[in-house]
Amino acid sequence: MSASMPMLAGIVSTVIFASSTLPMLVKALRTRDLTSYSLGNLALANVGNAVHSLYVFSLPPGPLWALHSFHLGSTVFMLVWYLRFGLGRTLAEPRL
Repeated sequence: MSASMPMLAGIVSTVIFASSTLPMLVKALRTRDLTSYSLGNLALANVGNAVHSLYVFSLPPGPLWALHSFHLGSTVFMLVWYLRFGLGRTLAEPRL
């Protein structure tokens, strides 16, 4: 297998993963409705991404860097947006 085949697979998978995440980010930004998200999940995703960054960025630059950077950025944005737009709505909802 040539070196270009894994690189092509990395580029294609990066585009697919980013394309699958973009609608969620656009909807969250457009509606500012993040009540369906969990603060614990978003916090754990950010901690996991931070730790995983130590590994990813020790590798040579390539598609994995792009994919991880996109994923890292999207989880940071979702956490910030949740704290800004979602937390107030979640706390204001009556408990049953």
